[in-house]
Amino acid sequence: MPDIISINGLDVKLGEHKSFTMNVAKLPTHTNIDLSVQVFRAKKDGPVLLLTGGLHGDETNGIEIIRRMIESKSLQPEIGTVIAIPIVNVYGFIFNERGVPDGKDINRSFPGAKDGSLARLLAYTLMQSILPVVDCGIDFHTGGASRANFPQVRCTFNQPDAKILAKAFGAPVMLHSALIKNSFRMAAHKKGKPIIVYEAGETLRFDEFAISEGIEGTMRVMAHLGMKTLDQEKPTTKMFKKSMWVRAKKSGLFNATTSLGDMVLPKQELGYISEPFGGRKARMLSSQKGTIIGLNNNPIVHKGDAIIHLAYN
Repeated sequence: MPDIISINGLDVKLGEHKSFTMNVAKLPTHTNIDLSVQVFRAKKDGPVLLLTGGLHGDETNGIEIIRRMIESKSLQPEIGTVIAIPIVNVYGFIFNERGVPDGKDINRSFPGAKDGSLARLLAYTLMQSILPVVDCGIDFHTGGASRANFPQVRCTFNQPDAKILAKAFGAPVMLHSALIKNSFRMAAHKKGKPIIVYEAGETLRFDEFAISEGIEGTMRVMAHLGMKTLDQEKPTTKMFKKSMWVRAKKSGLFNATTSLGDMVLPKQELGYISEPFGGRKARMLSSQKGTIIGLNNNPIVHKGDAIIHLAYN
């Protein structure tokens, strides 16, 4: 990377820390939708790491992870550059929503379009103004729709660069996840920029375990890239090639008898669904040996609802 990085016409030299906003669009009220970016550069050139949160506006744990690292000044590298974007989807953040006004998912709108919808325009801005100067990145997410995720990193195991980054992150769980069409991760992959996804906690709820694991994992990635000196023992990570959702076989009220992170065996009880009027209970059993990496916290379930996410090999 050259001595000067230029993003949206703003130059950032070695040893500088600059904050700036990039205007993306305006709402009918003339409210600006801006992308707030912070760039931390060491005096010595090196890798460029991108951190993105709030691609889905209601996924607040990732936003808080980046915010705390900015506040603690832990993103200042000894070598290289960190580009931090705590909130990609400002509209969704304001309205506690996953998407944007037209209902589109930004993470299914890449590589975007200059004259597209807000989702595609945000995607286009990331691809055109940010990604060209980046070497790799971490995209922070949570579970959605009342579902909580156990701290996990997702990547495609047959992509060596991404797999190495995921291992360096050192989350409790590492899950193989195929590239999804029109996702940020796929669009970046096509440009030769590995992006790993950190999933932890649920929407609109701070989860201290999820946040602390996210911060520690980011520091380990920076250390792996030679950007920061870190004297920390590497944690144990469980690697899984597959995952499945255990679904409700009837409607009713769900009570879990297991927790996020639990290891389970075949035919082990995961929870039960009871009728709200005091009728029979239906036990939910595991069909696999694995680890619970996702849990539906909404007790009201309908037949076919995804209740427990199980990772296995």
